[in-house]
Amino acid sequence: MNDSTVWNRNPKNVAFIGDYLPRQCGIATFTSDLYKSYDSFIPDSRAMVVSVNDTPDGYNYPNEVRYDFYQHDQEAYRKAAEFLNSKDTEVVCLQHEYGIFGGPAGSYILTLLRNLTMPVVTTFHTILKTPSEEQLLVLKSIADLSSRVICMSEKGRDFLINIYEVPEEKIDIIPHGIPDMPFVDPHFYKDRFGMEGKQTLLTFGLLSPNKGIENVIRALPRIREKCPNVVYMVLGATHPHLVRHEGEAYRDSLKKLAADCGVRDHVRFYNQFVELDDLREYLGAADIYITPYLNEAQITSGTLAYSFGVGKAVVSTPYWHAEELLADERGVLVPFNDSDAIAEQVINLLTDEPMRHAMRKRGYMMGRDMIWERVIQHYADSFAKARRERMTTINNQTPYDMGGNGRAAFKLPALRLDHLYRLTDSTGIVQHARYHLPFYEEGYCTDDNARALILAVMLQETGLGERKLAQAADNYCAFLNHAYSPDHHRFRNFMSYDRRWLEEVGSDDSTGRTIWALGVCIGRATDRNTVTWAMSMLEKVLPTIVEMTSPRAWAFALLGIYEYQKKFNDDRLAKTIQRQLLDKLMFRYTETATEDWPWFEDKLTYDNAVLAHVLIRSGDERLVKIGLQSLRWLVDLQTSERGHFQPIGSNGFYTKGQTRAYFDQQPLEAQSTVAATLAAYVVTGDEEWHRTAIRVFKWFLGLNDLGLPIYDQQTGGCRDGLHIDRVNQNQGAESTLSYLLALAELYNVQKQHTEKKSVQVAISSLVNG
Repeated sequence: MNDSTVWNRNPKNVAFIGDYLPRQCGIATFTSDLYKSYDSFIPDSRAMVVSVNDTPDGYNYPNEVRYDFYQHDQEAYRKAAEFLNSKDTEVVCLQHEYGIFGGPAGSYILTLLRNLTMPVVTTFHTILKTPSEEQLLVLKSIADLSSRVICMSEKGRDFLINIYEVPEEKIDIIPHGIPDMPFVDPHFYKDRFGMEGKQTLLTFGLLSPNKGIENVIRALPRIREKCPNVVYMVLGATHPHLVRHEGEAYRDSLKKLAADCGVRDHVRFYNQFVELDDLREYLGAADIYITPYLNEAQITSGTLAYSFGVGKAVVSTPYWHAEELLADERGVLVPFNDSDAIAEQVINLLTDEPMRHAMRKRGYMMGRDMIWERVIQHYADSFAKARRERMTTINNQTPYDMGGNGRAAFKLPALRLDHLYRLTDSTGIVQHARYHLPFYEEGYCTDDNARALILAVMLQETGLGERKLAQAADNYCAFLNHAYSPDHHRFRNFMSYDRRWLEEVGSDDSTGRTIWALGVCIGRATDRNTVTWAMSMLEKVLPTIVEMTSPRAWAFALLGIYEYQKKFNDDRLAKTIQRQLLDKLMFRYTETATEDWPWFEDKLTYDNAVLAHVLIRSGDERLVKIGLQSLRWLVDLQTSERGHFQPIGSNGFYTKGQTRAYFDQQPLEAQSTVAATLAAYVVTGDEEWHRTAIRVFKWFLGLNDLGLPIYDQQTGGCRDGLHIDRVNQNQGAESTLSYLLALAELYNVQKQHTEKKSVQVAISSLVNG
């Protein structure tokens, strides 16, 4: 599985926004077809619909409509955004038509879009050539808030670029989807409607005066003279808005016109809003489809797309979509408001069967690219592009300027400890969460309390600690103190919520991490009581680490020793154990490492970078060189083709010579890599290591395979990882601490650089008098 495979994966959790059946509206039909096709043709789709209503009471929607709101309630748009943000939504697909949203020119939809946290792909169903000022501003704003925009014709693309100033590279042209129907003889369906032996014309869609149906009725007397068996089928309910204001006055006027023209028996009105299955039969029975619209300003016609694509001969006025679709003899165009021209072209087609069937076939063959199965893949590709471009936006932010050279600066996120405190109680930090809530049922662990203590001391040293943090740090210390097993000189790991230890001795790693935390307390803490406690505990447990077999436990202990040596560099016991652990680690390296696999084990699993990290901080020139080479290899291996951090997945890891796992990706890997690359930067002074640390850190912010943030700005917590199709919404201790530790390390390097710069400036001022 390479990087392009990851990025070309069809998004599963897509939310479609528009109006929806059973509301009688062309956009409702399109949204329904779009959702159903995505659900049918995208494997394992978990798509859903958010529908906008034109009545306060809404409609009796099918199950796929998970949320609906009233179009004239602006606050409801914000709440709809909150609903989508609370789901595992990868992409939102908006169906835009001015008339279905509230506010001036449908501007309320901007409230929803501005509050979304995921990329948006918008399909523009109406693109006006001469918009009002409000219409222009609304569409441009929607385009600005969308990662991608979709139109259905070249004319629409031209308008978007030249009138609405939408960047060309942001636009995808995707045709209107159509049902996949066989190319059949119309006589096959005519008996369904009592049309045996008839030549049938069809117009379908919601009935309203702008459809120009009266011009076809006026053409019928002349058509009937040449084709006496002709019948004009007018299929569709009157537009609901028209019914509210005028009732069926327009339909009645058409019936009267047919009677006045002497063709009442040649016009059949079907006053119904048809579903797809019924529509197939009506379309199947038609010899010619007619769209006699009254003006050119129609950028998309779903009825035309359906009829053309299923192999109907088409006569149409030259509105924009028809001009494009019916070019090259795929249909016949007639002037607007010209009944004689309609009559002439209909007669030609009905009396020249070879010409009619050749036209049908040309349209049908082009329509193969418009069937929903193919159109949906274009939509899925657009959704994948939207995620990539969201990630690229994050990637284009540059690291904060360490050299004062005027580059655009990446500002580190503000440090928030809300979720740390939410997970912390009088016992310690709770191990897991369900969403952002502590999951008490699974209790506590030493690993997390050691991490939490390391974070608390680091923040207090950097000056970012709060008074409340000092109390939390005492709780973490107390937990580790209680976790110590004097019989084994090691630490227990798992404790139930009712404070019962679930094991006699914990893992090697939990003891190694606790040694690391004790070393940080000794090397960095300013509270003498904490230092004294940590010294006493470290002396009891440190000698046992040499007996353990986990390379990561050795590495965690080495990090603790390095921290301890900040104060007590001449402690012979610490030096001896340091040497022993480094020797053990190097023995593993020499046993396993090859030119194309310069690593300490034949498998990459979790917390990998810590193994290279401890060599880089060893102070031994030979080991530092090996550590840097190994880390560079690991970083390159975990860098995607697009340049973002792509950690080894925990769902199988990566054994040498076998296929690596790409998911699930864990925050622990990002934190470990940030810490190691910053250590490389401090040791070498090479800015490239610092840039790498920033790039890896951005994985938390959305610079990742899905383009989705792992860090939750609202709660201050970090989600538990990246699945192949979504973010794990739980915000447990390990994940949150990984994010906070990575951020604290970056703040610490920034602080050191600022202090160094201040000293340099002060010395320069003294020298220069």
